[in-house]
Amino acid sequence: MAAERTAGQTRPTRVPGTRPGLRDVARLAGVSHQTVSRVFKPDSKVSPQTRAKVLAAAAQLEFTPNAFARALATGSSRTLGVVSLDTSLLGPAAMISAIERSARAAEYFTSVVSLQSASQNSIADAADRLRGQGVDGVILIPGHVPADRVVKHLPGNMPIVALGHADTVPAVMVDQYNGPLAAVRYLLDLGHRTVHHVPGPADWLDARERARGWRDALSTAGVPIPEPTAGGWSAASGHERGRVLAADPDVTAVFAANDQIALGVLWAMHEAGRRVPDDVSVIGFDDIPEAAFLTPPLTTLRQDFAALGRRSVNLMLEQIDNSAGRVTAQAVIPTELVVRRSTGRPAR
Repeated sequence: MAAERTAGQTRPTRVPGTRPGLRDVARLAGVSHQTVSRVFKPDSKVSPQTRAKVLAAAAQLEFTPNAFARALATGSSRTLGVVSLDTSLLGPAAMISAIERSARAAEYFTSVVSLQSASQNSIADAADRLRGQGVDGVILIPGHVPADRVVKHLPGNMPIVALGHADTVPAVMVDQYNGPLAAVRYLLDLGHRTVHHVPGPADWLDARERARGWRDALSTAGVPIPEPTAGGWSAASGHERGRVLAADPDVTAVFAANDQIALGVLWAMHEAGRRVPDDVSVIGFDDIPEAAFLTPPLTTLRQDFAALGRRSVNLMLEQIDNSAGRVTAQAVIPTELVVRRSTGRPAR
C-alpha cells in the first residue's frame, strides 16, 4: 500500500480492487492493529479518545469489518445453520425462505444443508459441515423423520431449534390438528352429510395429524367416516385418488391434505363432469400462492410461514444468549381457514 500526503497528513492509499484492512486503519489512526480489533469487539476496554480516533480512520478509509474478522473478534459467526429434508416440497422450501428473511432482519446469515436421506451418516456430515463453518446454532426441518431422531446425531453443545414436534429441544410447529378440525366442521355446517379425505404420505407426522383432525371432527359430529387411501403430496397423487371419488355420486365434500393434492382432485372432478362447488366442495391445506387463482379459487388452510420463521429464529437467539444451555420452549402457530369459491352448500 502506498501513501499520499494531504494537508499535512499522511493517508494510506489502496491498490485498486483491494479492501482496507485492520492494519491500514491502525496505521492511519496511529495505533496497533490489536487496538483496532478491540474497538470492533463488543464490551472491549478502549478509551473514548482512542475509539473515536479509530472510528474516524475507519470512516476515512471506508473500512467495515468482514464476517470472518467479526467472528474472530466476537467469537460469533452470526450465521445460523439450517438442516432440511425434502426441500423440493413447498413446506420445507417456504420454511427456509421464512427463516432466511427473519435471520437477515436480525443481522444473521444462514447456511442451508439439504439432505436427501435421514441416515446417520448424512446427518453427521451435515453437522460436521456446519461445525466447520462455525455456525452459532442449527434450525432443523426434519420433514417426515421425527426431530428427536435427528437431534441425537447433532453436537450436544450446539443450540438447536426444530421445526416440528420435538421433546428434547425447543420446537416451533404449525397446528396441524385444529385447522382440519375447523375445516371439516365448516363443511358439515354447510350441510354436507360427511367429508372425504385425501391424505398425505402415512409416514409424515403432519399428514397423520391432519388426518386425525379430520377423523375426530367427523367422529364428534356422529357422521360416517369414509376410509381414506394414503398417497403422496403431489397433484398427480391427488388426481389418481380424486378420480375414484369423482366416480362416486355420494361424494359431496373433500378435504385434501395439501393444495397440490387438492389441485389434482379439482382436475379429476372436472374430467368427470362434477362441478366445484355445485356438486363437490374441496378444501386444501397450505394456501400456496396460486390457490387464489385456481378454477375455482381454492378454499384452504393457510400456514403462516413468516410467523414460523420469526419464532424459530427468536427461539434460536434466546438459546444462543442463554448461557445456562438449551431451553425447551415449544411454540405452536395456528392455521387460518381461507374461504374461497371451491366450497358451498351441497346440491339438494
